[in-house]
Amino acid sequence: MYRPSAYAIDEPEVLHRVIRERRFATIASIVNGRLQFAYAPVIVDSGCGPRGAVRFHLARVNPLADAEAAEMRFSFLAADAYVSPDWYHSRGFVPTWNYIAVEGAGTARPLDDAGLRKLLVDLSASEEEKLRPKPPWTLDKIPEARMTALLNAIRGFSVRFDTLEGKFKLSQDKKPGDIAAVIAGLEARGDPASRAVARAMKAHRGTAVRASTSSA
Repeated sequence: MYRPSAYAIDEPEVLHRVIRERRFATIASIVNGRLQFAYAPVIVDSGCGPRGAVRFHLARVNPLADAEAAEMRFSFLAADAYVSPDWYHSRGFVPTWNYIAVEGAGTARPLDDAGLRKLLVDLSASEEEKLRPKPPWTLDKIPEARMTALLNAIRGFSVRFDTLEGKFKLSQDKKPGDIAAVIAGLEARGDPASRAVARAMKAHRGTAVRASTSSA
């Protein structure tokens, strides 16, 4: 993706955290000469290589389920929000959009039956944990015959990232006072997406100040 240097984030641990929070990926690959897209939640495996890996599953009839040993590309769009020019202290700016995006790419490798079952366990466990104090739902609540039929209807994959990069467009090219004003505007707007972007801007405010100082 297009990444001005002020917005570029490459630390795997930071990008893995974004993927875990967003989890739902847009997946793209070339199948029979055509660009195909799919959408699926993923599990991040940080210990697989320098950039980590993801596991996911698709319906067996999905065109991308035939993309074994092909390159797959992943896009994760996290928090995003509109920024009004009226929020800046400085004048002369136009409307823009702040957002966090992560992209990765690697070669798809199929999971065996045990790996596919473990993927389903890991996916449900990671999301059920967020629903506590509700007792977690587990796979053993499905009769084995039904589970076998479900497993036969999907294919699981692991993709170790050859590339992994993030773009955190959080007003880093603006002056500290303007950054603070945008944060205040987003917080006042109050919707969940705006608040999430404001939190991200606060977390990366040091980077933003350094970037605006170096470009002044």
